Amino acid sequence: MTRGGGGGDTISKMPDVEESVPPKYPGDSEGRSCKPETSGPPQEDKTGSKDPPPCKVKETVHNAFWDHLKEQLSATPPDFSCALELLKEIKEILLSLLLPRQNRLRIEIEEALDMDLLKQEAEHGALKVLYLSKYVLNMMALLCAPVRDEAVQKLENITDPVWLLRGIFQVLGRMKMDMVNYTIQSLQPHLQEHSIQYERAKFQELLNKQPSLLNHTTKWLTQAAADLTMSPPTCPDTSDSSSVAGPSPNEAANNPEPLSPTMVLCQGFLNLLLWDLENEEFPETLLMDRTRLQELKSQLHHLTVMASVLLVASSFSGSVLFGSPQFVDKLKRITKSLLEDFHSRPEEAILTVSEQVSQEIHQSLKNMGLVALSSDNTASLMGQLQNIAKKENCVRSVIDQRIHLFLKCCLVLGVQRSLLDLPGGLALIEAELAELGQKFVNLTHHNQQVFGPYYTEILKTLISPAQALETKVESV
Repeated sequence: MTRGGGGGDTISKMPDVEESVPPKYPGDSEGRSCKPETSGPPQEDKTGSKDPPPCKVKETVHNAFWDHLKEQLSATPPDFSCALELLKEIKEILLSLLLPRQNRLRIEIEEALDMDLLKQEAEHGALKVLYLSKYVLNMMALLCAPVRDEAVQKLENITDPVWLLRGIFQVLGRMKMDMVNYTIQSLQPHLQEHSIQYERAKFQELLNKQPSLLNHTTKWLTQAAADLTMSPPTCPDTSDSSSVAGPSPNEAANNPEPLSPTMVLCQGFLNLLLWDLENEEFPETLLMDRTRLQELKSQLHHLTVMASVLLVASSFSGSVLFGSPQFVDKLKRITKSLLEDFHSRPEEAILTVSEQVSQEIHQSLKNMGLVALSSDNTASLMGQLQNIAKKENCVRSVIDQRIHLFLKCCLVLGVQRSLLDLPGGLALIEAELAELGQKFVNLTHHNQQVFGPYYTEILKTLISPAQALETKVESV
């Protein structure tokens, strides 16, 4: 979005960003301080009493500053010392918001807020603080991001010069952070590319010293290729596919799908979620991501158990309860909280879950005037929930396979497309799956960008030309 500005410049409005920190206040002037800020933590005196919280101290000092400014401007004759410091700071902020090409606008601000001229006016008692504030406000309207338009418009109705300057500083502080965030966003692609090149160069230095550095990576990809030749594909990799269901095992055996480097790499990444991440043969190219992979593995594990609990619970309570988003969210919160110790104490944790879930279902059915669960059904529900603690539990195994299928589809099709056709039993954890899938895709995408050339060379030795669909690793 652009707006025409003074001096013929084109004013480029910054993109919307979130609210940010309060503004910096101007520096000291002659005599009394014009900088309502404190520094350092609160000090404890010799009697053991503590100073008030820093935020309270800061608020008190800021209020005192603006009261002091009001006293100066109300005096006879007016004292403009703090007002000049404020205008100087405002000028610096406005100039910092300009883009390099906005030279005419820079000249206009320099002339309108010429500090030497303003000091002369102040000395003669003729400094028009309100007029200058209105000029600043007009300039802010030209330079601010669209998200700040409403805040700037509200300031236009303020006629008290002190309150107007105070409001200007609040909005300018946010505009400064808007510019910082905009600059960071603009540089992000360049920073990311630099990071990729840097990581690759450092790895190459290590590889030059240790030629065997890719041995575990080669073994990891070899296993992934073997897994693909032994199992049928379970996720489409073409844009016109309408189902995530693959052919039967017999069809897959008789008509094996050609291998592609990208599919082998996807399988390799999925295998890592099943690995013992403390394995000494962990791929060298993923050592820096080991901690993040551990976190994803833990998140996946908890989602598997949660989805299993929800699936079993829904089979006993019907569609009425589970058709209520509020009920489902409440059950998810309860389950998530009680599963925190599942990894170390699975039986105890799932016992507590079974008791709370069955109680919640019983009470909710009763509140809705529906038939409550019989004692036999309640016992059966609790028994099936408690069986989820066993790794070989059939519900848990099916859910685990389906989450892995979803993650594979995320790597091949992207997260949003994969969410359109979720495998059965996963709809209740769609939001959590989206978060997990995006984290997994982000991790694998960056890893491929860094180590893609190495993977390509390794996969050339694993995939014969007759099998290959492509010649190099493509970013997923």
